[in-house]
Order: sequence, then C-alpha cells, then structure tokens
Amino acid sequence: MRKYLFVTIAAALLSVAVPAAAQDSGNAAKADEYAERYNLLVSKLGADGVGIETVLNNWAAVAPDDVRMLTGRFSYYFSKSQRTEVVPKDRNRFMGSGPVLTLKDSTGRDVNYFQEVFYDDSLYTFSMRCLDKAIRIDSDRLDLRFLKAAALVAYEKESPDMALAYLEKLADENMLVGGKWTYPGAEVSDTLFCDLIQECCYTFFNIGSSGSYSAFYSLSEKMLGYYPDAVVFMDNLGSYYLVAEEDYKTAQKYYSKVLKKAPDDYTAIKNSVLIARRQKNTKQEKKYLQMLVGVSSGQEKLAAEARLKVL
Repeated sequence: MRKYLFVTIAAALLSVAVPAAAQDSGNAAKADEYAERYNLLVSKLGADGVGIETVLNNWAAVAPDDVRMLTGRFSYYFSKSQRTEVVPKDRNRFMGSGPVLTLKDSTGRDVNYFQEVFYDDSLYTFSMRCLDKAIRIDSDRLDLRFLKAAALVAYEKESPDMALAYLEKLADENMLVGGKWTYPGAEVSDTLFCDLIQECCYTFFNIGSSGSYSAFYSLSEKMLGYYPDAVVFMDNLGSYYLVAEEDYKTAQKYYSKVLKKAPDDYTAIKNSVLIARRQKNTKQEKKYLQMLVGVSSGQEKLAAEARLKVL
C-alpha cells in the first residue's frame, strides 16, 4: 500500500509547493518569493528553525489567505508546541514503542522509561487554527483533512476521541460528496481514500491502548459499512478481536470471510496460522501454513515449510 501520511507531521510540510489561491499579480509574486524562501529555510533548519516565523509573518502580510502560508504556520507552531521528555511508566510499551531504557529501582524492580511528547496548549491551539483556516479556504484538499487527523492523533495520544470523531465525520462526508477531493501528486479515488483511512486505522492499532483499539474498531466498522468489499477493514475487525479481545473464535470468523473474498489475503492467512497455533489445532494450522507458503517469500516461507514438516 502506498504511504501518503507521515508519522512525523512536521516532515509532511517540509515544503509548500501547492499553487497559491488567486491573488493580484503583485502580491502573488511576493507570495511565491516568500514560499521559495520558506522552503529553503525549512530544508536547512527544519519546520521551526530560526527565521522561519519572520518569513511566515511577512508572507501573511501580503497573502493572508495563502494556503501554503497557513500550512507553513501550522507546521511551525505545531513543532514549537512540542517538547519531548523521558518518563517512567509501569508498562512494557507506550504509544506502540518499547522503553528507551530500563533501570532498577531501590527494590531491584525494573522501571521502564519512555519518550513522551508533551504539548503547549496555546501554541497547539494556534497551529490548529491556522490549519482549520487553510481547510476552510480549500475544503476539497484531502491531504489537509488527513493532516488535521494526524495532528489530533498525535495530541490525544492513547485516547484519540476527537481524532476518531473527525475521521468518522470525514468518512460520512466522503460518501455524500465523493469525487470532489483533490490530493497533490495523486489521483483521487475510493482506493486512495480507503488507503488513507487505513493508515489512520493502523496508527490507532499500533498505539495499543484500550482507547486506540476502540477507535480502530469503530473506524474500521464504519468504513466496512460504506465499502463492504474492502477486505482490509474486515481484516481489521479480525485483528481487533485477535489482539484487543483475545476472542479467537470471532477473529477467525472475520478472517474466514476475508479469505472467501480474497483467498490470497496475507493478513488473514498469517493471523489464521497464529490462531490455530494458539488453539493447538494442528489440522487448521497445517491448512493455513500451506496457504502461507503460497503467499510468502524468503525466511517466512522457509519457516512455514519447516513448520509443516514438523507437524
């Protein structure tokens, strides 16, 4: 699946090359000059480097409704709003990642430390206002919509309630006005929209919290309602029951539905192998291992073949 979103939001806006909205010729030329200067500074200094705020302010003075400037401001203030700390947590994973280090406390117990991003609320709020204005000006820009979703996910961390609500509303809007979207550098289609939503689903799943698993399930279920033949969302529901609920029977029900529609679906086959193994169902494991050999390659294929010989 082609990747359209970026894990690091600032990286998604290292340049602003999308054409500006209509302006008078004099201001348009100045806006283009500021856009070039901004892109040069960001390429050398990062999204919140020294001097970038001045360029953005001067740019805003001549082109206050330039979407490029507004997304640049979002990127600058969103980056400025963040600080990273290493904090102890009584768990093995946080936001989908393992600890950056583990130390012993006075009793000899392991204490895990994780990197966590904290936000200055005033700077974050201002960054989102800039992005919201850009969306109002160019409401058909699908990349801006998903950029906002990514920012909400990053801010909410393990409880992505606002992000889920925003994405569900976007899915509803897509069904009502599908075909109006634009996406710089890509041809817009149902496949593109589903790919973008699936990246958000993957992010929810990877966070690995109760709230994010719930968001993963809800968004996947909504999309499956709109796209009943999109097996990726059916796979998602199976993965929810497999990982979040450890309900192997229900998980297998979804994977079996997937395989009826797409017999070579890797996710359904691989996870069916895992379910059979956990249930100690040798017959089913052999069945799905044979299928896995057909859809895998390299070391995974060799491992599946070796496992078949043992069973």
